Amino acid sequence: MRQKRAKAYRKLMSLYSLSFGFRQPYQVLVDSHMCKEAVSHKIELVKQLGVVLQGTVKPMITQCCIHELYLQGKEQQPAVDLAKTFERRKCNHREAIPGEDCLASVVGETNKHRYVIATQSQELRQRLRAIPGVPIVHMNRSVMILEPPSDATLRVKALEEEKALHPAPPEAAKLPAPAPAEPPKKKKKGPKGPNPLSVKKKK
Repeated sequence: MRQKRAKAYRKLMSLYSLSFGFRQPYQVLVDSHMCKEAVSHKIELVKQLGVVLQGTVKPMITQCCIHELYLQGKEQQPAVDLAKTFERRKCNHREAIPGEDCLASVVGETNKHRYVIATQSQELRQRLRAIPGVPIVHMNRSVMILEPPSDATLRVKALEEEKALHPAPPEAAKLPAPAPAEPPKKKKKGPKGPNPLSVKKKK
């Protein structure tokens, strides 16, 4: 990976860490399309994910996504074998649903479990861009790409920065009040002692 791109990805993951609480190892939900793409281009998927995300990763897959691969017959057996090496993420779907719908439901409206999504689905990527704090990875001609932050992500980041600069009224009330300035002490006026020069020396 070029140094310039690596620096940009490091900065982007720093954004997700600071604004959304992402921590290593990053939990990466991989879909069936990404598994097939990795096999067809002979890409070490886990290694490349670690390079792009600039840290350690924990690849995961749902039962619905594996089911999609099974439906495509024996020719996708290498992709199935790859998917089986990933940790299984429970999606709680009794009947298998399309992978795009499954991953969207696992992420939810807030991505509270802080998943990175690795997908080749244009439809799913479009849906996830509306949710703040969802890093999206896809392949482009055998090169893995970490997408720039979505508008929804940037809006939340800006709000967090605004809150940090201007605390809310209850928080502002907790701040210690500045100590009142003490008035300058007045010099006490009293009888002055005799001028030492005017006092006659005792003989």
